[in-house]
Amino acid sequence: MSDSPERQPVLLSIFQKYLSEENTAAFIHRVAAVYTCGTLERLCQHGTPEVRRAAVMALCFVSDYSSNHTVGMALNDADRGVRLIAENGIRSLWIRAGTQSQRHRLRKVMTQIQGNSLDSALQEADSLIVDAPWYSEAYNQRGQVYFKRQNFERSLRDSHQALEINPYHFPAAISMGQCYLRQGENVMALDSFRRALRLNPNLESIRTQITYLERQLEEM
Repeated sequence: MSDSPERQPVLLSIFQKYLSEENTAAFIHRVAAVYTCGTLERLCQHGTPEVRRAAVMALCFVSDYSSNHTVGMALNDADRGVRLIAENGIRSLWIRAGTQSQRHRLRKVMTQIQGNSLDSALQEADSLIVDAPWYSEAYNQRGQVYFKRQNFERSLRDSHQALEINPYHFPAAISMGQCYLRQGENVMALDSFRRALRLNPNLESIRTQITYLERQLEEM
């Protein structure tokens, strides 16, 4: 008698329906009706790649910063689809840290940066960091303000702090590399870009930058 096929979780059928319908709200509703975030995190270790894709996507929609480690690990999953879903969704977890008021203030900072209202963005980010010094994304956003102002030393410090709090924050590692480049510190830039690539192997533009810097340093 042959072995019976492994029974797949209900999440897989929910995910397949989402892929055909592309209805995000329905996907979230169906997942939340059946699964806790803890169960979704366990399914991120499932042997079937499509189940892992579904679990990571679901976490990025329904969970918060508490699932950062699980989704951060998924950035290095053996399956490229899982890695891409993690890359596209993990920032939403970072933004969901903190209280509703703190998240609102962070979104305000991000909007001000997009509108190039840098003075207002800096003031709001400063206030948010005083109130929530553990909020990694607040440091990352303030670092962007300093970068736009070409204050690379302050931008470096904020990016480093974002990474200290959130070790999966690959955009902060990229920002550090860009700051070091502006300062002419190519060796330090290379180290930062390598760190970003270790965190997120999908960063092809960073891989190219690493190759370019390696060649430059070899020719010196």
